[in-house]
Amino acid sequence: MLERGGRSGPELGNRPGQVGWLAKETARLLEFAEGSWHPLGGFGRQDDRGMLDPSGPAELWITGRMTHCFALGTLLGHPSSPGLVHHGVSALRGRMRDGQHGGWYPEVDSGGPARTQKEFYQHAFVVLAAASAHVAQHPNAGELLADALQVVDQRFWSEADGMVVETWDELFTEPEPYRGVNAAMHGVEAFLAAFDATGDTLWRDRALRMTTRVLREFAEPNGWRIAEHFDSDWNALPDYNRDRPDDPFRPYGATVGHGLEWSRLCLHVHAALGGASGGGPSWLVDDARQLFDRAVRDGWAVDGADGFVYTVDWDGKPVVHQRMHWVLTEGIGAATTLAAVTGEESYRRWCPIWWDYADRYLIDRELGSWHHELDRHNRPSATVWSGKPDAYHALQATLLPRIPVRASVARAVRDALASGDLAPLEL
Repeated sequence: MLERGGRSGPELGNRPGQVGWLAKETARLLEFAEGSWHPLGGFGRQDDRGMLDPSGPAELWITGRMTHCFALGTLLGHPSSPGLVHHGVSALRGRMRDGQHGGWYPEVDSGGPARTQKEFYQHAFVVLAAASAHVAQHPNAGELLADALQVVDQRFWSEADGMVVETWDELFTEPEPYRGVNAAMHGVEAFLAAFDATGDTLWRDRALRMTTRVLREFAEPNGWRIAEHFDSDWNALPDYNRDRPDDPFRPYGATVGHGLEWSRLCLHVHAALGGASGGGPSWLVDDARQLFDRAVRDGWAVDGADGFVYTVDWDGKPVVHQRMHWVLTEGIGAATTLAAVTGEESYRRWCPIWWDYADRYLIDRELGSWHHELDRHNRPSATVWSGKPDAYHALQATLLPRIPVRASVARAVRDALASGDLAPLEL
């Protein structure tokens, strides 16, 4: 099917990955994610059945991601989403914020902050949540976004490095000596969302600076396997967490899904700089191809079964064989976006293969949402991730084939709805 504007997209129909199927999956994911509502404010982790333990903490990264998801749901006409956006924004302006020292706590329970360090990875999702809620016209999101961007600018951005500081103590006096590319990656996503929400090119330009450094210094010289762990001077730590290779946030080696995610983000940066109209530098598209090709060669069906392995070593040998749902969704997102930007069928051919895999192994038709982890034989597993805390990756995967390539997903959803290329949810 050729959608309006010349953008190639999925066919109409109800097979996995087709427009009607994707719309139903979007609604199904939003419905399941409603269970992440936390009575203390914000959102928390859901178990396999979608239940939340109210005695557990509300977590900042989950609150940010879910507020972003429900902002997308608000744009799409999901009836519960506006109230859930308000719930998230209120928590981010209230209980989860450190009113004395600034910034946000990573976890809050009934006694107050359960952890007190200030982590950029988590703050990036505050920016994303606020930016998406602002695009969805929440009345308090603009103030939250301005607050979050001020904290990022004053506390986390390093102009000298063109990168972000990873973690501070509660008082912003002592930084952790570690620097990480995972946090920077979500910083690029957040800065692009801030640019789309405010029009301030400072955030677009900082997203470009981080992307340039990661690609040119950490990816290309390493055969397009992205080095992720560094000391405070940005010297690579290739053996970091070798003894804990399956860490959910800082695993040893090259993370296949991050190669795919950076591939897609290159194209969002390209779009923010003008994209096909001539403003975006072509090397962003070239590097997106390289990252995608390396991740697929290293990760897809390399150990005797379909699915992406989680990590590989620096020679491309699998280290952690578990299949994470988010890696598959980022593969779909990267292939979809590369196909849209380049028009090349080679990328589009991957999409039905991966949607069929998701439908067969990952999507949980009995209990809802997606299995977050499978073992190397594609059976549900929980060695790295337990439960189903995260609708963000899967939800975006259901939207990317149906929206134009913009700096941010929220702006693209709004534009597609306005043009009639995307229909509101049918509930």
